[in-house]
Amino acid sequence: MSGQAGSAAGAPGAEELLEVTLRVNGVSRTAGVPARRLLSDFLRHDLGLTGTHVGCEHGVCGACTVLLDGEPARACLVFAVSAQPHEVTTVEGLGSDPGALGPVQRAFLECHALQCGFCTPGFLTTVTAYLEDTPDPTEAEAREAISGNLCRCTGYQNIVSAVLRAAELRRGATPEPTP
Repeated sequence: MSGQAGSAAGAPGAEELLEVTLRVNGVSRTAGVPARRLLSDFLRHDLGLTGTHVGCEHGVCGACTVLLDGEPARACLVFAVSAQPHEVTTVEGLGSDPGALGPVQRAFLECHALQCGFCTPGFLTTVTAYLEDTPDPTEAEAREAISGNLCRCTGYQNIVSAVLRAAELRRGATPEPTP
């Protein structure tokens, strides 16, 4: 059968594995996985990209948010096999060089929008996509943009400030962030 990697270790009754190839952070990556493997598990366990966090496993918290063709998607609700025709960007794909942070990462750092960090990858990917479509949001629009991501450590004010600061940075504005 085309696209199939065979059964797991040839064991009787073992789940059949499919060869899944995804373009993740600009690189084609392949692994043999069960058809029901979630994108979040594929990224974390099969590819070792642990920046995508799994919180609620129901698509509610936003911790597993990645970008599919530039649009936010809950990786815990997408099968890896169904993501094959799409470009996947994880938080690792947003940049990992501390000397060259992107505007959203820099804004989160400057505005102290990081607490324990568990929710941060989902916020970073969500905000990155949001600012592509809305380069100059109001505070109310920024709040609405992040409303699908849950953070248990903060009252969101610093995250909202980070969204607004990231918008400034993307536009080339350089005023210092407000605490």
